[in-house]
Amino acid sequence: MILDGKLLAAEIEQGLKSKVQALAQKLNGKIPALATILVGDDPSSATYVKMKGNACKRVGLESLPVLLPASTSTEQLLDKIKELNENPLVRGILLQHPVPKHINERKCFDAISIEKDVDGVTSLGFGLMSMGERAYGSATPKGIITLLEHYKIPLEGKHAVVVGRSAILGKPMAAMLLNKNCTVTICHSKTQNLPHIIGLANIVVGAVGIPEFIKTEWLKSGVVAIDAGYHNKDGSAVGDIQKEGLEAVCSAYTPVPGGVGPMTISTLIQQTVDNI
Repeated sequence: MILDGKLLAAEIEQGLKSKVQALAQKLNGKIPALATILVGDDPSSATYVKMKGNACKRVGLESLPVLLPASTSTEQLLDKIKELNENPLVRGILLQHPVPKHINERKCFDAISIEKDVDGVTSLGFGLMSMGERAYGSATPKGIITLLEHYKIPLEGKHAVVVGRSAILGKPMAAMLLNKNCTVTICHSKTQNLPHIIGLANIVVGAVGIPEFIKTEWLKSGVVAIDAGYHNKDGSAVGDIQKEGLEAVCSAYTPVPGGVGPMTISTLIQQTVDNI
């Protein structure tokens, strides 16, 4: 089974479009906005921000791009976040990761109002989510959960191995799967005997950020493979899981592209609309 994130994301957006129209009428025609902050000129980050802006337009949300130079200081970025926190028409704030190295990224993430943290990046949001309390989930893992549930992939009691431990992907992914009653193992590039551990998994999530790091031969037959990676390798798109032989071994998998990526963006838009 191919877990088609592109198709599901389009369905979600279609439902959000009519919802936004109804909400705008209640607000006397004032259209709520998702603010996207991009610091510096990283081309990949600029592309992601543009894609999120296009998704806003498709559902009728206002997109408020905030472009700041790479020389921006932590204090200047905090001032801009404070300004957006206080803007009543801004219903969601996204700080594009990564920011330039001289900026304290965690401090800036945590300055985003918990009510507007639609990308699920604050420490408070992560803590609430991991405890099963109401909070906006980190967009990529939340999108993965939505995709798994849509395709009725059994989660309860299954052994899920998450390969990656970042604060905005690996760790929240593990917490969300745990909340769905999976037995969860978190691995990373320093894990010893990694092929053996991955070979025990019913569900593998590739979130390590290294092209085709997880080899098909490590996967056991019938596994569900979720690939959250995206890399350009010799002119073609690859993920964190080796493509070759994947169809033969998996019961279900996400394609790259067209799997996890569209779900990340649709989750961000969904959570912004939920906050109107």
